[in-house]
This record gives sequence, C-alpha cells and structure tokens, in this order.
Amino acid sequence: MTIPATMRALLLKHDGYSAAPSDASLADMASFVELGEIGVPEPGPSQVLVKVRAASINPSDVMFVKGLYGQPRHKGQPAGFEGVGEVVAAGSDAAGQKLVGARVAFPTGLSNWGSWADYAIAEAAACIPLIDGVNDVDGAAMIVNPLTALAMFGIVKEEGEKAFVLTAAASQLCKLIMGVAAEEGYRPIAIVRRDDQIALLEKAGAAHVLNATAPDFDAALKAVMKKEQPRIFLDAVTGPLAGRIFNAMPKRGRWIVYGRLDTETTPIPEPGQLIFMHKRIEGFWLTNWLRAAAPERRVGVVMEAQKRFADGRWSTDVTAVVPLDEAIARVPGELAKPNGKVFIAP
Repeated sequence: MTIPATMRALLLKHDGYSAAPSDASLADMASFVELGEIGVPEPGPSQVLVKVRAASINPSDVMFVKGLYGQPRHKGQPAGFEGVGEVVAAGSDAAGQKLVGARVAFPTGLSNWGSWADYAIAEAAACIPLIDGVNDVDGAAMIVNPLTALAMFGIVKEEGEKAFVLTAAASQLCKLIMGVAAEEGYRPIAIVRRDDQIALLEKAGAAHVLNATAPDFDAALKAVMKKEQPRIFLDAVTGPLAGRIFNAMPKRGRWIVYGRLDTETTPIPEPGQLIFMHKRIEGFWLTNWLRAAAPERRVGVVMEAQKRFADGRWSTDVTAVVPLDEAIARVPGELAKPNGKVFIAP
C-alpha cells in the first residue's frame, strides 16, 4: 500500500488543561478541534501506523478535547482515543512488524496521535488483532467500554455479593456490564434519569431500574438497598446523586468512581460511615488496570470481549457513523441523542 505524505485529521486547538469546569456534553465541537491537513506520522520503534476505518467517541474523548481529562492536550495533533483499522507500517520492533496487514482495534492514549484522522499511531503491544466475526463498528469501540466492563465486573465478582449499583446505566458501558451480569446470575441496580429507559435496561439485564428524578426515588432506593445489600457502586456520574446512593448503601460499601458526568460538588453526607461502616471510595482507570493485571488476565479479557461481539451476545448500539469531513458540524447533535454511540469514519 502506498502511504500518502499528508492526511486529514480533527486537530486539537489548545494545549494542556482548561481551568473552566464543564460536563461531558459537547454543544460546540469547533471550539476544541478543527479539520486540517498534516503530515502522516512515522511510527517509532515500538509503534504501528494504522489506516483508520472508524473511530469511536467516548465521554473521555469529550472531556479530553475540553482539557478536563487526566492527561494534557497537544495543540495541532489529532484527537480520538480508540479506533479500528489496518496496520500499514510499523517500527523496527518485531511485535509491530508482525501486525502489518492485520485489522486491529487500537488505543492512542500513549502516542498522542489520535484516531479522528485518516491515519493514527498506536503502540504495537496495545493493539488487538480482531477475529473475523467482529465488525468494524464493534472493533472501533472494543477497548474503552468492553474491557472496562469486563474488568469492573471482575471487581463485582471478587466482592462476592450478587447485587451491585450502576449510575449512567443507559450508557453502552453499563449495558455491556449488565449483559454479563445477567448471564451469571448477578443483580444490577440501574440508576437512570428518564422513565423511557426503564424497559430498555430491564431487557438489558437489570434487576431493578430506579429513576433518580422520580419523587419517590429516595424511598425506592432505601427499599432496594435493604433487600439486595449491594457492596459495589460503579459510578460514572458523581455529584449529589452519587453521594445519596453511597449514603444509602450497607456496611462495607465500595464507591468506585470511573467518570464525572456531573460537575457539581460531590458530597459525602455521613463521613462517619467511612469509619464505623467500613465504607470506602476509590477510582478506576482502565489504563492502570491493564498495567497492573496479570498477562493471562489481560489476554483472557481481550478474547472474552471479542467472542461476545462475534457470537452476538454483545453488540454496539450505533446512533451515527459521521464522515470525518462532517464531524464538526454533525457530532454535537448526534451525541445529544440518547442510548447509542457515535463514530467518525474517514
């Protein structure tokens, strides 16, 4: 394959971090990225060059382009944390050379050459060669949500209790978790903000679905907590709602924060519970989990995710696949639609 000298990409307009607070909505993409043409990057010794077929948009991507994620932006470089494509070139290391010609799911978090582009750079060791039954859309969303889903469900299983709590439960990630949980006899308690999501999540495997905006939410939450005794709270929201949920949990409850969709201050209503009820609060970041997990655990999770997409147990709910040239105009409106994922395709 002939590799061109230049490529199109959605380029970051700012460096570093932003001091302005914001949530994970994206009303105006043009404030943060611009469509431009830059040189096609060359892979380093441990890296590969991927011709992108599709790239996903996750809440972490939105927070990153806004300068509110846990790593700095680099002005003039492409955004986008993950995607799917064909490896067309590699650095000198053998691991990358073996991937040339392969269709892979890839993350870009370590390379700073993102997936919202014609070509992207990824570390060869982080790429996932895809089996034939995985389509491009599922491959483009293979890493951030599916691997996080399996890793966090592993935490639930280790705790030993069948019930657990999820906020932002209509997200793609939570639906993946609930599908695995239902198969294994676990009982997810899904927290949402709209009644029209209740039937959807019951079908996805939730044992209980509670609308946090309902007038009887606190009473319903208290009753479910008493009945189910969940120990794990997987939270992508934070804010006052998360504080109320944590306060209602039983002894030894673990509040695991992996996102911050609500930018309001997050209260701990009864700090004494941390002392006398042995509750605790911790964070989860997939990057750290992948670094710390045993190699056989990482391989097992990757293969499990692929098999679930290939055999139909998992599928990606797609709102839109937006051409790269139309992304700045169309992506904010597509992201505002509920219950599905948005992708960018060169």
